[in-house]
Amino acid sequence: MKTIQIPVFIDEFDPDELPPDIRELKARAEAAREQAYAPYSRFRVGAALLLDDGTVVTANNQENAAFPSGMCAERIAVWYAGARYPGRVMRKLFISARSETRTVDRPVPPCGACRQAIAEYEIKQNSPIEIWFAGETGKIWRSPSLENLLPLLFDRHML
Repeated sequence: MKTIQIPVFIDEFDPDELPPDIRELKARAEAAREQAYAPYSRFRVGAALLLDDGTVVTANNQENAAFPSGMCAERIAVWYAGARYPGRVMRKLFISARSETRTVDRPVPPCGACRQAIAEYEIKQNSPIEIWFAGETGKIWRSPSLENLLPLLFDRHML
């Protein structure tokens, strides 16, 4: 037997260290977050996705009483971009989360289903998607790619 280690690399930022373009993406994700439909979990998530032509697609989580029929902000953003802007390259995704019941003081990464959905586009476009994620307060994390967050990803080459 042999143990294989697969590292994940995350850059950590204080909010005042963010580059100007990321500050703008963060603000757009936070604005989208506030429009989330989250009456059950009371956990709001917003996403802002920057495309290669400067277009920013925003989305938020949408819940449904018939669990698990709701949808995460990240998947809505990438699927909308894929449908509305085919051929555009997705460059950066900022995710912002907050709870109505407690302070979210650490970065909230995309869930497993969102990671897999984002991975599909990263593979399709043969270019990394930088993932930024934050809570309501505290540090902000950046992953250079989705593959970094999901190094053993499942893709079409496995089929």
